[in-house]
Amino acid sequence: MKQVVALFSLSLPLTVMAAPPAVSGESTDMQTEEQLTGDTISEVVVKASRPVSGTQSVQMSAMEVPIDQIMAIPAIGGEVDVLKAVQLLPGVHSGAEGSGGLYVRGGGPDENLVMLDGVPLYSVNHMLGFFSVFNADIVKSGTLYEGNFPARYGGRLSSIIDVEQKDGDPLGYHGNLTIGLVSTKLSVEGPVYWHKDEWRKYRRREPVRGQTTFTVSARRTLYDLFMAPLAALITSRRSGGEERTTAGYYFCDINAKLTHTFSDSDKLSGTFYYGDDVAYARIRQDASSGRSENMRMHYNWGNLLAAVRYEHRFDHRLHCNTRVSYTRYKYNLHLTDVADSNRENEHKNMEMVYDSYIMDLTAQTDFEWRPGSRHEVHFGAGYTFHTFRPQVGRVAASEVTDSTSFHQDTTISVGGTDYTHEANVYIEDTYTPCSWFKLNVGLHAGLFHTGRTTYPSVEPRAGMRFLPHRDVAVKLSYAYMTQYVHMLSNSSVSLPTDLWVPVTDKIPPMHSMQVALGVTYNICNQVELSVEGYYKRMINLLEYKDGASYTTTRNWQELVAVGNGWSYGVQVLARRGVGPVTGWIGYTWSRTMRQFDREGQEINFGKPFHAKYDREHDLSITLQYQINRQWNIAATFVYATGTRGTMPLRKYDDMLYSTTVGQSAQARNIYYVSERNNYKMPDYHRLDLGATCRLPDKKHAEWEHILHMAVYNAYCNFNPFLVYPKDNKLYKLSLLPVLPSLSYTFKF
Repeated sequence: MKQVVALFSLSLPLTVMAAPPAVSGESTDMQTEEQLTGDTISEVVVKASRPVSGTQSVQMSAMEVPIDQIMAIPAIGGEVDVLKAVQLLPGVHSGAEGSGGLYVRGGGPDENLVMLDGVPLYSVNHMLGFFSVFNADIVKSGTLYEGNFPARYGGRLSSIIDVEQKDGDPLGYHGNLTIGLVSTKLSVEGPVYWHKDEWRKYRRREPVRGQTTFTVSARRTLYDLFMAPLAALITSRRSGGEERTTAGYYFCDINAKLTHTFSDSDKLSGTFYYGDDVAYARIRQDASSGRSENMRMHYNWGNLLAAVRYEHRFDHRLHCNTRVSYTRYKYNLHLTDVADSNRENEHKNMEMVYDSYIMDLTAQTDFEWRPGSRHEVHFGAGYTFHTFRPQVGRVAASEVTDSTSFHQDTTISVGGTDYTHEANVYIEDTYTPCSWFKLNVGLHAGLFHTGRTTYPSVEPRAGMRFLPHRDVAVKLSYAYMTQYVHMLSNSSVSLPTDLWVPVTDKIPPMHSMQVALGVTYNICNQVELSVEGYYKRMINLLEYKDGASYTTTRNWQELVAVGNGWSYGVQVLARRGVGPVTGWIGYTWSRTMRQFDREGQEINFGKPFHAKYDREHDLSITLQYQINRQWNIAATFVYATGTRGTMPLRKYDDMLYSTTVGQSAQARNIYYVSERNNYKMPDYHRLDLGATCRLPDKKHAEWEHILHMAVYNAYCNFNPFLVYPKDNKLYKLSLLPVLPSLSYTFKF
């Protein structure tokens, strides 16, 4: 018997291949045959496959989010979060403590296009940014693009985050049930329809394959189920039964995906997502005098997404993907206050209702064409119908007494309702003339119609990869981007009340131009080291003017100023994905500036100033150690210089006000501010620790019990959420001290 000799590295994945019989005139790596009872079997060759690394791809400024590693990262309340992991990558800054805002290479949170199965989501946060809408149990892959954007993407300036849901498993039913301190969630996947022969195979625990599969996942917080009655009991006892307060908050998610495979060339899939945050309160007061008051508050916001995608492969060269989708983001606030008295004909009633939404209907077709081994062409077109209603409110009040009667019903609108149209077409080609050089060039053209104005855009994209050595790649890229929607926000925290508005006849679209140069080095197939430098110029950015308030006008266009910005920096990423120790170390040095010097729209007297999310240094270390098959430990350390804010330097008494009104009047203060964002908050740093234990079930081999333990902010550093002056001193408010968490997952 001849022996098969295979050389392989312990740190590399192994590929087992059955080699075909040798053909005359051809050579093979190894030819062996074994005689067993007169039968001949083909050889088996074990080879070490070289993983595809960043040195081989022409794409730069793009990172695939490692889903397997994310599942072990320590998280707040044990709720694993894809977007929280994205914040640990270089070039991505977070906002305030616990915030889900993403500030990528100097851009704002509205400059990120976040997609689920190719459909945009306008709000990606739960619990005011502490968690994202992505349930990690159903995420198949996630990719972050910070620059060198492929031509098929458009509509945002700073980043593209493309998250794809899992298809159901056609071989059998699987699922997860997780019970944690923050939420409880259930995920199930499997085939929808089987032939009776396939069902018999499944009952005998033999491999089966279905043509239609599904994935369903649901998640909900449980705090309100026990906190609301507890709050009612406490307030009732404290007030002697005269007051009863019921209050709570929860968020919920429902994800579903249905996939039907007609053949190897045709596949149809449908995606559904519904997410909602709800905060509610009810206060009932029954005074001993006989007067009662009943106040209610109901506040909810969330997303709704539905999409149908059809994939068709004409042949091995041409592939088509057509998608029709609907997405909507809305928020609603409803307040009522009813007061009654035991006196006849005396009552008071007040009602306030505010709601806002943005809705998109989209049709998109994408083609992938490989005319030869040297070309990979992508082209397509799409159309979106937008509906914007920034905010509409209604205030109704009435008061009746023995002597007076008052009624008022007022409608308040910010921006009205806008119907806009957006169309795009693109083409890109990845050309490989030789093994050491690769080029990607593309063009994205767009058209946006609003009111009486149409804005066209032509956006060239280019990327190049040069290989001076097999393990070293030098990359250069250029990208021009256009954005037609804005998010108006005057807070460093992403709030549901932030208003999404389109470009108008007066407000032009935003543009950015970014150039980047990078080097990637693959060290012994173990560690990938990349260094990138970038410069980014942004045009027609929006910010609220000094002292802007909706009490003076309801036209948001009069409250904002249009200006420019620029950002530059260096990113370093060392990443290891093989072996018992995995993770990455990311560091970013950057600068982000703004200047609003156009006539009548000056901010900071027209002089340049730091953006509020400008962080000079940002360091993140994420490491995991697989001790054995059961235990995995992980640690994350984050350090970043503080964000910016505007702080008065001096306070004066307005003597003219006292003289005019009268000496008895209370003195009015005047604050002196040198420039916008003149104050840098204290540095931010924390350490998170986590451990995961996997225990197989004794009775069922395919079942597994997973225990995830984590400590957020392990050494309890009080990172600032905000800083405010008081009595000539500065005080900071912190939200998250050390937070231990525990969650249990039953995997079946």
